[in-house]
Amino acid sequence: MRWIVERLHDHYGEISITTSNPLEELISTILSQNTNDTNRDRAYASLLSHFGDLDKVRQASVDEIAETIQIGGLHRQKSSRIKLVLERITRERGSLDLSFLADLPLDKAMAWLLSSPGVGKKTAGIVLLFSFGKPYFPVDTHIRRVTTRLGLVRKTDDPHQRMNTLLPPDPALMRRVHLQLIRLGRETCHPRRPECPTCPLSDHCAWRTETS
Repeated sequence: MRWIVERLHDHYGEISITTSNPLEELISTILSQNTNDTNRDRAYASLLSHFGDLDKVRQASVDEIAETIQIGGLHRQKSSRIKLVLERITRERGSLDLSFLADLPLDKAMAWLLSSPGVGKKTAGIVLLFSFGKPYFPVDTHIRRVTTRLGLVRKTDDPHQRMNTLLPPDPALMRRVHLQLIRLGRETCHPRRPECPTCPLSDHCAWRTETS
């Protein structure tokens, strides 16, 4: 794991990372499910352009929200989840404010997010890591593919549990490696026809060894 971290850093260099607003991160990550970043960003921009702010989204009907985020795919499912999540936060916290999560231990903050409709470990982990700097490594489709091919994660493993065991609880390192592995998955380690000769991790890739 140390070698992988070093090789990714050598290959991609430093990555500029800013702390995100947790509520915006939560809604944006729900919108990102089963789509790409471009469509996620367009859906989120459409949401704010149409409603003005997330409190207005909370007050809107599921159908109106769905119509606004169609470009993101699975718009009816996501619109229902977004409305339920916003209603829950307002009901329990009195306003659309997730800042209380900063004061909770990691396991408590994770449990609260996971009890929200449509929020899984990836979505919760992204909010905790990128908005609060809590040491939890979220795994998306690209990261699971790359880490499985490297032999870090078996197909039967819970990839979140496995990667959070392998990585030190260092939020800055986790943020960097998360973004670097996603980039590697998008640009090089494709689902089909991965570009192994240009991969910085190919020297210790179990999948390449097995298929070569």
